[in-house]
Amino acid sequence: MEIMRSGSRPSAKGPADWFTGTVRIDPLFGAEAPARAAGNAVTFEPGARTAWHTHPLGQTLVVTFGLGWAQREGGPVEEIRPGDVVWFAPGEKHWHGASASAAMQHIAINEALDGKAVDWMEHVTDAQYQAAPRKP
Repeated sequence: MEIMRSGSRPSAKGPADWFTGTVRIDPLFGAEAPARAAGNAVTFEPGARTAWHTHPLGQTLVVTFGLGWAQREGGPVEEIRPGDVVWFAPGEKHWHGASASAAMQHIAINEALDGKAVDWMEHVTDAQYQAAPRKP
């Protein structure tokens, strides 16, 4: 058994290559072989979001507070709220982040395939973020 104490791992700023706006990443657990799953608490300030990306084995998000938006390529922007669980299928191009007016935090759980858990792509433009249709 291992207990990872809250605050024992330093927070990190979300890198500008992967995020737009102010984002904080707090590591929760890493993938200890033979396991492949890792988890982070990710906090987005209003308007902050990921770039488009995919995961080779999919991704699960558990929203813990605030109001967020998530979108898969070709679909509408969907509201996500505390208690919601979002699943992105392997290889599904998507983004997620805070709404324009409220912060949002989720726990992101990913599995790595051959050591890789995510493929980052282009940023979601301000026009895409602001003009996308909304689906509650």
